[in-house]
Amino acid sequence: MQREVWKSDAVLLTTAIIWGFAFVAQRAGMEHVGPFIFNGVRFALGCMVLVFFIFRDNNRPSGPSTDERAMTPTTKVWGSALAGLLLFGGSTLQQVGIVYTTAGKAGFITGLYVVIVPLLALFWGKRTTIGTWTGAVLAAAGLYFLSITEHFTIDFGDFLVFLGAFFFAGHVLVIGWLSPKINSYRLAFVQYAAVSILSLAVAVCCEDNTLHGLVQATIPILYGGVMSVGVAYTLQVIGQRNAHPAHAAILLSLESVFAAIGGWLLLGEIMSSRQLSGCALMLVGMLLSQLWMFLVRPVRQVG
Repeated sequence: MQREVWKSDAVLLTTAIIWGFAFVAQRAGMEHVGPFIFNGVRFALGCMVLVFFIFRDNNRPSGPSTDERAMTPTTKVWGSALAGLLLFGGSTLQQVGIVYTTAGKAGFITGLYVVIVPLLALFWGKRTTIGTWTGAVLAAAGLYFLSITEHFTIDFGDFLVFLGAFFFAGHVLVIGWLSPKINSYRLAFVQYAAVSILSLAVAVCCEDNTLHGLVQATIPILYGGVMSVGVAYTLQVIGQRNAHPAHAAILLSLESVFAAIGGWLLLGEIMSSRQLSGCALMLVGMLLSQLWMFLVRPVRQVG
């Protein structure tokens, strides 16, 4: 069993690395094409990767679960559409924002969604913990050091990515409601298809892209679509089957760290000591908000 846990941890670490370096691909792709065509093509590629897993599931003998049968087709459609719209909003704000900021900063600011999720859940009557509030305060302090200037203004790109984090947080809440009731691969396919269609529609209307630009952006788009959207999503599903929840929280949060490392190694991005301090505070806040229950559980058991 321990061996299976270590395998799952390795898979989740690989997932975090892929997602972290995806910020580099997204930033590099913006040198050649607009943000909407980039998202439209990469999410279409992600759909193509998921087709294999959907067909594989269709050939399995087991029928739908009780939760799946309890949800009407209409609710499934509208729920999936809402998830797709939230993912489109978050992905769009992130991709446009990354034009004006660095891959490393975008990775850390996007990671704030793990702190925002339990705060938004308060509107649905769900209680939160002191760990969540403490994590939120630390993350807010980190955001101040990372993005707020001496004139108390925030960079435009950082602000867009920050708004995108709220859409990603809402997306997580909707997925949490839908995932027990809908096949996960089909749900992902519908979401990605929605983002692709909406992005391509906006690109046709508002962007001036060229075939030459798409060719130049081939590698970033392939990485963003096949690796980040298709492969990493699948690895996350596989990894979390046997991983300890605390391990999963820590490893997936490292996505932002790998975004900063990738930006430094591949794009030459350098952060000031003030910005690095902000990143450290944000990472601690994100981890604390996720791991609080595991930190206090041993104390409660002793008492």
